[in-house]
Amino acid sequence: MIRLFRYIGVAEGITTLALFLVAMPAKYWFGYPGLVPPIGLIHGVAFIAYILAMTICLPGRGFAGFDWVRTTLAAFVPFGTFLNDPFLKRKQLAETA
Repeated sequence: MIRLFRYIGVAEGITTLALFLVAMPAKYWFGYPGLVPPIGLIHGVAFIAYILAMTICLPGRGFAGFDWVRTTLAAFVPFGTFLNDPFLKRKQLAETA
């Protein structure tokens, strides 16, 4: 289950980067706002999937309170899900061992 959550986390991180590095510069630098709504929608769905997956995939897997806070905050910080992924990978490997 942690593996599934990691995949969702990477997808959420990619959509965040697409929004910040593609859609928003296209809007503010090039005057093309057409990319923001679809990429924003995809990012919103990915964010909700991340939060839902966190509540479904992680309980009972040995996460302490700080681990929950860290994993939650990772969704709110650009690059956060990528920085949190090695931690999740260690948890995944410890669970399978």
